[in-house]
Amino acid sequence: MKAIVVGSGAGGATAARELQSKGFDVTILEAGPPFKPFTWNLSHIELIKRLGLLKTGITKYFFPQAELRQSSPELMLVRGLTTGGCTVLSCGNIVRADHGLKDIGLDLSPEFQELEDEIHPKPFPQDKWRPLTTKMFHTAKDLGLNPHPTPKAVDPKRCISCGLCELGCKTGARWDSRKFMKQAVRSGAKLNTSSPVEKVLIEGGKVSGVQIKSRGVQTLKADVVVLAAGGIGTAQILKNSGLHAEDRLWADIVLTLGGISPDARQLEEPPMLWYTSHDNYILSSYLDIFSHLFHKPWRKIPIEDRVGLMVKLADAEEGTVSANGKVEKSLTSYDQERMDLAISQAREIMEGAGVSEPFVQGMYNAGHLGGTVPLKKEDVPNMRPSWLPEGLWIADLSLAPKSQGLPTILLASALALRVARKIQEK
Repeated sequence: MKAIVVGSGAGGATAARELQSKGFDVTILEAGPPFKPFTWNLSHIELIKRLGLLKTGITKYFFPQAELRQSSPELMLVRGLTTGGCTVLSCGNIVRADHGLKDIGLDLSPEFQELEDEIHPKPFPQDKWRPLTTKMFHTAKDLGLNPHPTPKAVDPKRCISCGLCELGCKTGARWDSRKFMKQAVRSGAKLNTSSPVEKVLIEGGKVSGVQIKSRGVQTLKADVVVLAAGGIGTAQILKNSGLHAEDRLWADIVLTLGGISPDARQLEEPPMLWYTSHDNYILSSYLDIFSHLFHKPWRKIPIEDRVGLMVKLADAEEGTVSANGKVEKSLTSYDQERMDLAISQAREIMEGAGVSEPFVQGMYNAGHLGGTVPLKKEDVPNMRPSWLPEGLWIADLSLAPKSQGLPTILLASALALRVARKIQEK
């Protein structure tokens, strides 16, 4: 049986590997090119910044795999359009995120455990943390915020502590979904890069393949199509195909509070080494590279002296993806109210650890995109919305009904693993 998997991120690569291992003839279609990590010297980027030439649009020249787009005047969305999807642009955090799943009767504990047993996430050794990061950790503990080291899919023996995880790991120390994708290919799956899918083809109420735009318009036939193009890509393909996607995009909005500590050198460690967990957000040590490069209020402080503490917020599920790819997503007043509370806690931690003013907020940005095809309680037994045409499946964060405010790689993979096994049952 022929299967097409659209996307090679956490969801797509997991689904492709599982289906190929069970006898399906799998083709993986990735919209972007093969991934290459960031190779520029950061000092060169700093020079461009000092000359006043650095704009978000210029990133496509030195880091083409990251798509940056403004979904509103205040919010920038980040997508990975390349092999490995957003996993190659991640911090390598492997955390169980299941907000909203119990409400619909979905328990992914078996899949979480299976993936954890394979990926082996562990906290990064604390003797390799920067002193200020350790101090902020203990300050958060003294404030009763219960911080804990972040489980990471990062090999400390291969990690060079460059702090640029989100620009691609040069040494291969950090796990990403290309590992699953390569296993699928070794088992016989075919990978086509630079092959953006425009729409799904439906004949007689059943999926028959996809239309892609690659050196002209091409049609590929299949018995099964799995959309794993993320909350934006999957919704766009569905709407282009005359199918439904809800206008309820969530994104896990990030805002980093910046302070100053001479010679902090926070970049000389992996980001997000610890976090505190709250009802709707986490706080985590994090030097925001994009804010340092593009946010004017951050630009004057040398990166060696810059200190960051992140808020990752579970935002309101409100946003629109159009068939032409336009995305409208902004902070609601409720988002802003909770963000202000979280930022005040971040400031309290930083002040307690001796970080100096001025405290300046960075850029609002987000890269966990989901919720546009949310599962409902009646959908869980089959792991697919009942209205989908026969043979068409979703295997990414689009299925998750709620914003998480947490790292989501494990959630996307677990959803895809459950979906792939349901496909086998059909």
